Amino acid sequence: MTNPLFDLKGRNALVTGSSRGLGRAMADGFAAAGAHVIINGTNGERVTSTVADFSANGYEASASVFDVTSEEAIKAAFADFDAQGVDIDILVNNAGIQFRKPMVDLETADWQRVIDTNLTSAFMLGREAARRMIPRGRGKIINIGSLTSELARATVAPYTVAKGGIKMLTRAMAAEWAQFGIQANAIGPGYMITDMNQALIDNPEFDAWVKGRTPAKRWGKPEELAGTAVYLASTASDYVNGQIIYVDGGMLSVL
Repeated sequence: MTNPLFDLKGRNALVTGSSRGLGRAMADGFAAAGAHVIINGTNGERVTSTVADFSANGYEASASVFDVTSEEAIKAAFADFDAQGVDIDILVNNAGIQFRKPMVDLETADWQRVIDTNLTSAFMLGREAARRMIPRGRGKIINIGSLTSELARATVAPYTVAKGGIKMLTRAMAAEWAQFGIQANAIGPGYMITDMNQALIDNPEFDAWVKGRTPAKRWGKPEELAGTAVYLASTASDYVNGQIIYVDGGMLSVL
């Protein structure tokens, strides 16, 4: 039986970029806690397949295919939710990309693409969600940050800037929307086993660095974000606001 503090029955959770990776793992956690999950991505076939997987497991799920970098597409998606009578109770801004290149060689278009996908999208989605949450007097927004919300690494400048911005966007959301019963918080994953990190996982030198630098001595698993996500989406976190919780095996705690 689900602990009432963490029960998400009757809640609708929109998780961007949730047809695979970290987004899929968090959506799994929400569904197991009783939420209706809305799977998002730009690949309609993959989104539809993911929804089918959820349904086969007895979970409530539906699809919403749109590009998080398009303001028009975001507004259209929320208009569609409104038309269906679907209130977004939980929004997880998870969709993101990485682009590795030294700053002196970085094209402005590539910089902007990473910022738009990882940061500006969270603002636009959060704004549309909050416009509807405010009249209801409740809502949960979870932004996905990174270790680079705190620390920088060479060759990932736009990602670092975007994730640093996520931390401050989360605080700005709390500053403006907490008075309306909305909790905006963030999760900062450590090095996780995902498709985006596969090249790093396959690099023996980098793999050894991650394991040596992390007190847990291993990479994180996507499903290890689910508990924190459910906590931040549930009534258990109703007085938690503007925070970023790092799920990183202890990496940020040590030199």
